[in-house]
Amino acid sequence: MNINTVLRILQRVITISAIALIFCVALAWHYDEPTIPFLLSFVAAAMLVVISFLVSKGTKVVEMGKKEAYVSVSAAWVIISMIGALPYLISGYIPNIIDAYFESVSGYTTTGSSILTDIEALPKSLLFWRSLTHWIGGIGIIVLVIIVSPSLKIGNYNLFTAESSLKDKIRPRMKAMGYRLLTIYLLLTAIEAILLFLGDMTLFDSVCHSFGTVATGGFSTQNASIANYSPYIQYVIIIFMVLAGTNFVIHYYLFLRDVAHIRKNDEFRFYITVILVLGLAVTAVLYFQTPRSLELSFRDSFFQTVSIITCTGFATSDYLLWPKLGTLLVFGMLFIGGSTGSTSGGIKMARHLVALKNIKRLLQKSVHPKGIFTVKLNGNILSEDNNSSLMTFIITYLLVFAIGSILLIITGLDGATSTSAIATAMGGIGPGFGAVGPMSNFYLLPAISKLIITVFMLMGRLEIYSFLLIFTPMFWKK
Repeated sequence: MNINTVLRILQRVITISAIALIFCVALAWHYDEPTIPFLLSFVAAAMLVVISFLVSKGTKVVEMGKKEAYVSVSAAWVIISMIGALPYLISGYIPNIIDAYFESVSGYTTTGSSILTDIEALPKSLLFWRSLTHWIGGIGIIVLVIIVSPSLKIGNYNLFTAESSLKDKIRPRMKAMGYRLLTIYLLLTAIEAILLFLGDMTLFDSVCHSFGTVATGGFSTQNASIANYSPYIQYVIIIFMVLAGTNFVIHYYLFLRDVAHIRKNDEFRFYITVILVLGLAVTAVLYFQTPRSLELSFRDSFFQTVSIITCTGFATSDYLLWPKLGTLLVFGMLFIGGSTGSTSGGIKMARHLVALKNIKRLLQKSVHPKGIFTVKLNGNILSEDNNSSLMTFIITYLLVFAIGSILLIITGLDGATSTSAIATAMGGIGPGFGAVGPMSNFYLLPAISKLIITVFMLMGRLEIYSFLLIFTPMFWKK
């Protein structure tokens, strides 16, 4: 383990967070709001940068290995979340340390769960900071580090794959890929903000909601989330949630007009199919079992379906009041997740697709015991090691979910609240069921419950393995 290399990475991560705080200082000054919370937070971040620089100064930078990558990624999310909590604490709007850290982790991990009971009471600068943590977390602080840190000599995919164990890789080297991803991310953010502004949103709300959509985060500037906005606004957000939940490599190939690569992407077709099937199923439930019109049934259905599947968490309707079948379908969506290589969380579409292909292969072998059947993804045969790894992840994910749910039940929460809170934390979704439904929040949960959920938000963002590995003895052995 080369600690100096890890410190160099963290130094640049904290620098990005410090720069973001300066933007909020300017915004607070513009709106004639207190700048002290952001200035003091910036000073704290700057001090950490100086300390890490002095400690690592003069040391040799070596090629980054997997250990350094895992530690850097895990430590980065913990530390920037600590810095992100400072404006809430210093301003006094979230005076409790656990609550402030919960809100910050939820922002950076793009979960969207909140402990705030009156969001609209916050100053605009603090609301902007809240949404900005989404935007930074969405693209992945690690990708940004790669772009601004050519001196680290990172020529492999260690940092990138530490966040997600299955990503479709683009041919150019890592730094060039980072630039392309960031360009796509910026374009999606800007285009959505413009389209929202053309509706009935203010420029401020347009930017904040664009941050929350493209990052699949879900923080809103309104207590009612998206419910009080026009159908036009809701449809725009639906479209961009779908785009944000799509593998960014698809956007890259679309930009190149490389239709061939898009056509052979099994996960993308599966992703769109799942959204359409579940969206239409919920539409039917709402139309035939509630007094909604066909258009409202369609809009409410697809908004919540896309919001949950892409792990965004915006809400236009309280699905806890829907017919039982509709509510059951929404609960199942908590475990789906968007595409790999997107800003969404969860198990991911590719893994579900591989699981279905394995079931198909099992049925084929039952009928033809001597036949040789393979599992293919995007036209390529998956090796048994890769296939086993994907299936093991699903099992691990569900096992960790079960453990987390039991831990919350032990803290005194009911079953619906416990299971959905862990599911939404691991998937980075936001709202759940029971006491943490779409029109509620996490404020009344016990402090120990919030801490547990915070850990699972971080674990979900790091796709479990990266987080768990650093706590195993074998990881630290030479």
